[in-house]
Amino acid sequence: MTASLSLGWPAPAKLNLFLHINGRRPDGYHELQTLFQFVEHCDYLDFKVVNKPTLTLHSNLAGVVADSDNLILKAAKSLQAHTNCQQGAEIWLDKRLPMGGGLGGGSSDAATTLVALNQLWGTGLPSGELAKIGLTLGADVPVFINGFSAFAEGVGEKLINVEPTEPWYLVLIPQVHVSTAEVFQDAELPRNTPKLDLGTLMSSPWQNDCQTLVAKRHPQVAKTLGWLLEYAPSRMTGTGACVFGQFEQEHEAKDVLAKLPASIQGFVAKGANISPLTLRLAQC
Repeated sequence: MTASLSLGWPAPAKLNLFLHINGRRPDGYHELQTLFQFVEHCDYLDFKVVNKPTLTLHSNLAGVVADSDNLILKAAKSLQAHTNCQQGAEIWLDKRLPMGGGLGGGSSDAATTLVALNQLWGTGLPSGELAKIGLTLGADVPVFINGFSAFAEGVGEKLINVEPTEPWYLVLIPQVHVSTAEVFQDAELPRNTPKLDLGTLMSSPWQNDCQTLVAKRHPQVAKTLGWLLEYAPSRMTGTGACVFGQFEQEHEAKDVLAKLPASIQGFVAKGANISPLTLRLAQC
């Protein structure tokens, strides 16, 4: 039945426009303050609903393993369990975002799976309930379900929608995988940035508290940052490895992209305060 096939659900990248580490909690997690903005560069997922609770994942990328640890399958199973849904799905992932780059690709894929299947299975959970399920999968999943640029506190789950400017970004992808867990376990990570109110944060210079440490541990990140800083205000997103520069015009970003050394990959995309996933859901 073609009616059960639903195509082109976007899973957008995110950037951390700033990331402050305020302290470490007794449970080992870190208190942070960060500003998330989406960019119009996405993975895409297609779904075919099936009338039995089986879940099958196909991917265009050899590195994506369809096993029990895969966040897409975990998200689908979590929604089934939460709603006692007896339907299943065949899922196709068109993977375009780099893995382990700080762009939130895995979390975004999980969020898109929850949002899409909640619609397609007719399980009808409100977004707040989906976000609670998402938080069990990863700290970044709720912001993708929320669907709006957001200031986040706590471990990243307390969200306030915000509207920063929507510039063009040049995002560069150093050829190195940075482990988020290792960054947060590193003794040299700064953990004492004072908590500030949202108004102060939005009007202050933006920084990423992980950047100096990651650049020290990973020379490829330091080299990429140094190259991009020649052309635009630049910093790292999340715990890396991706770095981004901000431009007012698309052609300015593309001009710099054209100068990229062959050893560095990158893409140009517009910042978006409303997620492409939210816009896709509105079409249903």
